Amino acid sequence: MKTLICIPCMDMVHTAFMQSLLQMRMVGEVRFGISSSSLIYDARNKIAEQAIEGDYDRCLWLDSDMIFPADMMEKMSKHLDDGIEIVSGLYFTRKNPIIPTIYKDCGYYENGEHKFVPSARSWLNYPKDSLVEVEGMGFGCVMHTVDMLREIKAKYGMPFTPVMGFGEDLSFCGRVIDSGRKIYADTSIKCGHIAQSLVTEETYETMGGARLAGQS
Repeated sequence: MKTLICIPCMDMVHTAFMQSLLQMRMVGEVRFGISSSSLIYDARNKIAEQAIEGDYDRCLWLDSDMIFPADMMEKMSKHLDDGIEIVSGLYFTRKNPIIPTIYKDCGYYENGEHKFVPSARSWLNYPKDSLVEVEGMGFGCVMHTVDMLREIKAKYGMPFTPVMGFGEDLSFCGRVIDSGRKIYADTSIKCGHIAQSLVTEETYETMGGARLAGQS
């Protein structure tokens, strides 16, 4: 089994991501595909081309601001061995409101003015430690077959190019669903999303640092 580990990024990767990647237990023959672009969908499309042209069996997508358990690839590979074509791990948005990036419903609805509005409903009360069917997910930690990717590209063109109102990840998921396939998430694969926060004087005072300074 030949897997391309796909890492789209802007211009850097986090140290914690690299530590997590180095600790991950690999399955089968593994190569890395890394593409840097200010447009994330462009980076994903380039790596998708590499997967198809390189005759890989599977893609494992890992965003460079993620950390993940060491057995993640083993678990995902087992799901694909069992016939699943695409599966995600569980992680959350890194900005408020913090919600899961697995979506129970995803598509367009009519708003009463005969206009179709994009909508993705996060699965807030997702089943714990379970394999569940979803309609969409973020692509921070996803494995899928290259056969599926090849068919999606043949039918729709570049697989990650966004459609109206959705990012590249949910656009891809929409194409998967439209092609008659099912999407799954394994909520036992618990990943972390590396966040950044702004620290100001107000943060210092709110978090108690000023009070500690007054004691010295």
